[in-house]
Amino acid sequence: MRGNLYKLTLISVLAAICIVGRLAFQHLPNVQPVTAIIILSAYFLGPISGVMLAILTVYLTNITLGMGLWTIWQITAWSLIALLSAMLKKIPVIPPAYCLVPMAFGAGILYGFFFSVVNFVIAGRFWPYYLAGLPFDISHAVGNVIFIALLYRPLAKIFAQYHKKIKRLNNDRKWS
Repeated sequence: MRGNLYKLTLISVLAAICIVGRLAFQHLPNVQPVTAIIILSAYFLGPISGVMLAILTVYLTNITLGMGLWTIWQITAWSLIALLSAMLKKIPVIPPAYCLVPMAFGAGILYGFFFSVVNFVIAGRFWPYYLAGLPFDISHAVGNVIFIALLYRPLAKIFAQYHKKIKRLNNDRKWS
């Protein structure tokens, strides 16, 4: 029970960081720390944590930035990225730093591609929308790589402390 409380608290703090980061970087198109934090959180905490973080971040930031039909697609795209990031944990051969950087770059491209597919389904246009958005997708991808490079060590340390705390709680529970 206490382990769930710690995890919920950690996800809430990460959501607050994502919200502040997204609002602080809103003047730079498609450059914000949200994708990188979702990738790291899903990798270290699991897919459900990454999806919860995506939902909280999108909903709470879109209250300020504007709510619309795209809110559903933002949640879906970032949740998909969280699920893919969590799957990387299943490849134990590659060190996290080496697999998360390409994942971060690919996530920026995937995010834009996802919205192009949604646009195709709704409006019947794919290539014009995709090609027009490609510079923004590339800036998103490059921003993700920069944020992964900046946030990997501090967040990995926080996640390691969280896992130690949970392990200690579980051991205490066995002896109680």
